[in-house]
Amino acid sequence: MSYTIPEDVAVELGRPASSITDDERQQWQAWIERVERKIRARFKREGHDLDDAVDTGRLSQEEITDVVVSAVARRVRNPNGITSTTVTVDDGTITRRREGVDDSLGLDLTDTEWEQLLPATEADAFSLRPTFTRDRCGGRFW
Repeated sequence: MSYTIPEDVAVELGRPASSITDDERQQWQAWIERVERKIRARFKREGHDLDDAVDTGRLSQEEITDVVVSAVARRVRNPNGITSTTVTVDDGTITRRREGVDDSLGLDLTDTEWEQLLPATEADAFSLRPTFTRDRCGGRFW
């Protein structure tokens, strides 16, 4: 079950839903599906189920849609994943920069977006033994 449609992306970009071309609709739908697969896979690795989280009310469909739309809109705005652009007119300089090799090109979720989706977990800095256990050393003492 998909939680997001291409029209949601169009609204995020400030475009009327009717202005989406068939090519854009197909491309955006492919990106939406890819992001949702990533979310489902991460939920599974963390021991959760995305659909159960929605069914139980822990996570709303709108929250998922917001995160997916944000990732896809980033990709639409910057399809080549360029992180830096320099243009100089006199004596000509053109610089385009893309850092790292990333097949997803902007379809990765930010840490903040993951925090919106995944439940908070309790983490311990260290563990304590409830009883004292004497250390054992082999050999001679100094």
